[in-house]
Amino acid sequence: MIKRLLEHKIKELGTKFPVIFIAGPRQSGKTTLAKALFPHKPYVTLENPQERYRAQTDPQLFLSDYATGAIIDEVQRVPELLSYLQEKVDNSAEMGKYILTGSQNFLLMESVTQSLAGRVAIFRLLPFSMAELPPALSLEETLFQGQYPAIFDRQIAPKDYYPNYIETYLERDIRSLKQIRDLSLFQKFMGLCAGRSGQLLNLSSLSNETGISHNTAESWISLLETSFIVFRLQPYHTNFHKRLTKQPKLYFYDTGILCSLLGVRTPADLTHHPLRGSIFETFILSELVKHQFNQNHRQLGYFWRDSNGNEIDYLDDNNHPPIPIEIKSSLTVQKDQFKGIRYWKNLQNTPDLNAYLIYGGDETQTWPQAKAIGWKDSLDSLSTK
Repeated sequence: MIKRLLEHKIKELGTKFPVIFIAGPRQSGKTTLAKALFPHKPYVTLENPQERYRAQTDPQLFLSDYATGAIIDEVQRVPELLSYLQEKVDNSAEMGKYILTGSQNFLLMESVTQSLAGRVAIFRLLPFSMAELPPALSLEETLFQGQYPAIFDRQIAPKDYYPNYIETYLERDIRSLKQIRDLSLFQKFMGLCAGRSGQLLNLSSLSNETGISHNTAESWISLLETSFIVFRLQPYHTNFHKRLTKQPKLYFYDTGILCSLLGVRTPADLTHHPLRGSIFETFILSELVKHQFNQNHRQLGYFWRDSNGNEIDYLDDNNHPPIPIEIKSSLTVQKDQFKGIRYWKNLQNTPDLNAYLIYGGDETQTWPQAKAIGWKDSLDSLSTK
């Protein structure tokens, strides 16, 4: 098993909380990690119809079979079980007793926080980050193959893995989360979202092109977020209360899924692909998100854009003032690529502020405005903590 960066933190908090919850997309390695870290605990999955029926019809009896603790997989299948778990852990002083996993985000989080507040440590496990994998090959191969564990553990070709992953996701998750009769229409919607990764989220445009209502488009975006397919990056404003009034940007968590939805057939197709810049930006943004999650930070950064077109691709708001990061897919660094960073520093009156440009080349370079970092360098080296 490839070592995950979350291992140490999960072990640490497993001695301080009675329940550990690992959330993440399907096939991101949640079960593998839970079994590796807690090898002596019995394992049960609520994907199994018989076990799910038992948990639904008699949760007390179900949990009595695991009185000493267990790994309970895909717990979102029976969210009402969490209330009964609360009683079990309240009557025991044992830490790390139950290890829960789930492949849905917001729906389950509400159940977790309501039933297990103060009793649960929550982690988010995404597909591999660059820091967890052997040195990457070419940029195009990295973007095309994505970073789901099966690509590396089972040596499955991306062209074989991702179409099947998407079909399984539609049949299992989308049908269970919401009654959508026309899955082909939802898949069309996913494809249109893929063409907009790295862009401002325009729900009116998405709904018009898909042939659905604006409210349905919002609901479907939420479904994709819930199952860790996409995320929204919010705009930055100094007035926090204005932050949610602006359009967010839409990103996919994994470029393997993104490329599959875009119909990219080989890594070579990405060399001159019209969306190469957006795909590369999506890749780097997903790495920045993984960097946050792997440190068990909850707060994502922001992007910034003003009405005159000045823009910063990512602002790390864990620092004050926020650290600006620009993302460019070009193989070389050019002076005009620092335009946004120069403008931001002048606006904030912070000429000495650390800033970074992540680009499609290999060398690390120091420029007057920022440090330029090649895409292969681990984002853990960024001074954004």
